[in-house]
Amino acid sequence: METRFAIIGGTGLSDLAEEVEPPRIIATPYGDAGVAAAKIADRSVFFLARHGPAHSLPPHRINYRANIAALRQLGVTKILASASVGSLSPTIEPGTFALLAQFLDFTKGRASTFHDGGEGGVVHTDMTSPYCPQLREELSAAADRVGLPVARNAVYVCAEGPRFETAAEIAMYRQLGGDVVGMTGVPEAVLAREAGLCYAAVAVVANWAAGIGPERVSHAQVTRATEAQAGALRALFGTTIEGHQDVPCDCCAADAGQSAEG
Repeated sequence: METRFAIIGGTGLSDLAEEVEPPRIIATPYGDAGVAAAKIADRSVFFLARHGPAHSLPPHRINYRANIAALRQLGVTKILASASVGSLSPTIEPGTFALLAQFLDFTKGRASTFHDGGEGGVVHTDMTSPYCPQLREELSAAADRVGLPVARNAVYVCAEGPRFETAAEIAMYRQLGGDVVGMTGVPEAVLAREAGLCYAAVAVVANWAAGIGPERVSHAQVTRATEAQAGALRALFGTTIEGHQDVPCDCCAADAGQSAEG
């Protein structure tokens, strides 16, 4: 199968690709999604603005199923996703990047699976390693080549939003092993795995999480900090795509799922 990359951009990251065409509306069984043809490092890719073209969709209203289904319908096989996060760790400072390795899911009411039973039966998808190991290795190597400060094995906490977290919630997340916190990484990673797509995510660390830094957290602050790193992230993704090697991995087998036992 031909490798086709898609870039998913989050808050402040609407210009990760180049020569972005107007979004094309893709109809899926889960609703419509806008996907644009674009280029990065002179390679043709697809670009999807997670919050919509006008950044009008809050995290809990994003149609994650339609987004991933649309990319799969377009023949996408690999997804490089971006997100803005707050740091819970003293070793991951604002202005740096985090390569996600695991997640903790604290979302509540989102449509989080393609497998709703019925004729498809009951399916359980293995999420032991939620991000594609091969893409993570390639992103890590690309970060070294372009000289980006990246925390390699970050644990991402996905909060429900759209409000920011309380200081007590952040303290709890830290005790559970979280390194960074955001609002959009789940169920996106889960759906990509269910669809058999290789998926990796790089977080732009925009701020200290609530109760850690001296400043109040604001959306404007997060957007400014993330926009300032868009060029560096574009270079990272471009270098990763340029150096990509098609190596077999288990992500593409995940769409078969696992039947319920017992």
